[in-house]
Amino acid sequence: MHILGKIKVTAKLPEEISKLKDLAYNLWWTWNHEACELFREIDPELWEQTDKNPVHMLQVIHPEKLSEKTSDSRFMEKYADVINRFERYMARKDTWFALNFPDRMSERIIYFSAEYGFHEILPIYSGGLGILSGDHCKTASDLGLPLTAIGLLYKQGYFNQRINRDGWQETEFAELDPSRLPILPVTKSDGKPLLISVEMPNRIVYARVWKMAVGRVDLYLMDTDIPENNRFDRTITYRLYGGDRETRIQQEILLGIGGIRLLDELNIHGTVYHMNEGHSAFIGFELCRKLIEESNLSFDEAREMVASSTVFTTHTPVPAGSDVFSLDMIDRYFSNYYSQLRVSRDEFISLGLKPGDPYNFNMTVLALKMSGKRNGVSALHGAVSRNIYSSLWPDIPENEIPIQHVTNGVHIKTWLAYEFQRLLDKYFPENWYDRIHEPKIWEAMDQIPDREIWEIHLQLKRKMIDYVKNKLKKQLISNGIPVPEAERHASEIKTDAFTIGFARRFATYKRASLIFRDMARIERILNNHEMPVQVIFAGKAHPADRPAHEIIKQIHDIARHEGFNGKIFLIENYNMALARYLVQGVDLWLNNPRRPLEASGTSGQKAGINGIPNLSIADGWWCEGYNGKNGWVISDGMQYENEEQQDDADSKSLYWLLENKIIPLYFKRNEDGVPTEWVKIMKESIKSVAPMFSTHRMLSDYTRAYYIPCIDRVERIKQSNYNFIRNLSVFKHNIRKFWHDIRITSENRADFPVEHSIRSGETVTLNATVYLGNLSPDDVAVEVYYGPLENNQIQNGMTTEMDFMKRSESSACHYSVNLKITEGGEYGYTFRVIPKHSELFNKHDIPFIKWADK
Repeated sequence: MHILGKIKVTAKLPEEISKLKDLAYNLWWTWNHEACELFREIDPELWEQTDKNPVHMLQVIHPEKLSEKTSDSRFMEKYADVINRFERYMARKDTWFALNFPDRMSERIIYFSAEYGFHEILPIYSGGLGILSGDHCKTASDLGLPLTAIGLLYKQGYFNQRINRDGWQETEFAELDPSRLPILPVTKSDGKPLLISVEMPNRIVYARVWKMAVGRVDLYLMDTDIPENNRFDRTITYRLYGGDRETRIQQEILLGIGGIRLLDELNIHGTVYHMNEGHSAFIGFELCRKLIEESNLSFDEAREMVASSTVFTTHTPVPAGSDVFSLDMIDRYFSNYYSQLRVSRDEFISLGLKPGDPYNFNMTVLALKMSGKRNGVSALHGAVSRNIYSSLWPDIPENEIPIQHVTNGVHIKTWLAYEFQRLLDKYFPENWYDRIHEPKIWEAMDQIPDREIWEIHLQLKRKMIDYVKNKLKKQLISNGIPVPEAERHASEIKTDAFTIGFARRFATYKRASLIFRDMARIERILNNHEMPVQVIFAGKAHPADRPAHEIIKQIHDIARHEGFNGKIFLIENYNMALARYLVQGVDLWLNNPRRPLEASGTSGQKAGINGIPNLSIADGWWCEGYNGKNGWVISDGMQYENEEQQDDADSKSLYWLLENKIIPLYFKRNEDGVPTEWVKIMKESIKSVAPMFSTHRMLSDYTRAYYIPCIDRVERIKQSNYNFIRNLSVFKHNIRKFWHDIRITSENRADFPVEHSIRSGETVTLNATVYLGNLSPDDVAVEVYYGPLENNQIQNGMTTEMDFMKRSESSACHYSVNLKITEGGEYGYTFRVIPKHSELFNKHDIPFIKWADK
């Protein structure tokens, strides 16, 4: 028998509850527990069967179930309440952004990311980067930012992980059915699907557009799996990070260039463009092409405009983490693009070259060169990024390289357990959620009785363990383990055991197996009958990362060893659902990456807001988050050249803290069975992490330090009819042309170094002579660079601009400064010249600097 066609029947919603459809198609429900509960109450069993997907559930539910609910007065009251909350939220005018920047509401921030994590039913995320993108959009909605997001719809998403009977990771892919997801096709006025196109070698590739509502924020996703493409191009958007380098460059062309063309089709005019990682860096080329074509700008002028409106966030803590493409691949995909930008092939290629690597086009380098605002995702990561990319700003001191930081955060309502949210409703001010980034709000944690905190934690722990037991049982049965044996093994997860959680992407630098470095010692820790301990592991390894697969295999095998069986549990297919249970229900969150390779590490923030103390290396966000009272730091921050020595030192510190500090404190109970000293740390964790590491704080930082300055600059450029950037472009051209003629000498003295002796608090007059050639004193800033001497090197250098005194007949320019130093010690100084223009976006926009000759 052959099926000739399909008929899809969707249950019709009774008029009384028709707004359930609007609710289902807006991801607002993913961070509002009452909305989820409303759907669950309609049919609890079907809610679970459809993986808590309201769109799918409403499609397949029996009409009688819906009719029954319209006669249930209690349900209808809940329905009215949730719909009222949703509609008030969507219509609200007094948002944070509207109150703080009312004159900027008509601007548009465009956010680009290769992955988004909103909910487990939409597996178009792989890990922290995608979850951050999802949290960014949710918070932009909460704060009322005028933000539109752009991404790709991966029909097979990211892989599902299966750990087989022998402990090896296997990857499985499932086809997403958009008709069952909270996502809708975008159509043109004639009702036909909206298509955008991008040029690929010898062909045009088309993409259909889908729209997803994230509260007040719209996310548009592109999908090449359509009949207009050949069978190979249909697979471009099949898998997140799937395929080879050809697939990757095609995805990134579609995301960057296709994303800008999508905005044009939708008539959405961006003011600021935010690239979350370098995957979307090709937007710079497409924006330049449009400016050249529409406003007749030169490439340098267009690039100046693009930089003025572009923010780039790097999440890559290692050079190898950047996407790179061979130059012949760039030629194949962009040879027709060079002329459209009015640049030579070499000029185009140079924008993606990292000094020292002339053979690879680097997407992070391209993003850095095309953006005016750049940041890492923690203070330490900002410093690491300045070091990694220092060669792009040669001779400029590392601490002055224009890569700043905005420390990542998490979306509180998504990750804070609903039980805790209700507790905060009881003790916090009524509008606490609108003020979560204010530390003062969280001081009310001290007023909550210890018992209430502890009882909620135990409740969440039981929920987590029940969930993990069920997952583990299914995992074992799927591997051929008999049901009774699978149930017995799953039952070994104990509620009364101190439970350590380690869940994250299984990259080797995260050192998932560090806790097993001294097997005898960790075995003793786990098997103390008076203070039982268990560890739950979860995480995916990249399909091509064999060493990471071997770590999973190692943990699986250790869990079977005598002395570890029933103490170590490895749970497959780490996703947002499992993550929520773990960050809300374990007792301790463990993180031990090899410093400084953790860019941020937001999983620890998710645990911290739920009162789960962190035990972590001083890396990423924990360098800023640890305050001595909210968790523990592994080791003293010392870094060894030898990785074996590093692992030895860090593991010993880890064991010592567990044995002597953490576990005894957890089991120390008062007469009511409450570990009051532990609860004190839990409270401090919530108080210190929630306000400072929320995406509300993060988005306010981005808005004030990045988005608004870009908006203001773009407005000035447009008001000047682009003369602003034309003048700046001429200035930069002259700087590049004449910079090599500059010479600077120290005080016209033959002896070197010059010696000065003063008392602290006195001033010393320093003089320098500069030969500027064809440049004017108005084109440069002459600075004294000084700081304490250590090993005859200036440490923690500071700068003071020198005063122009006169220009002599020999074209020598004379500068002077009165320098006051208040702290005693030996200081070194030198002089330098840097380009100066009132409209430079950053001090070192032009990576030129000239230091004094001896």
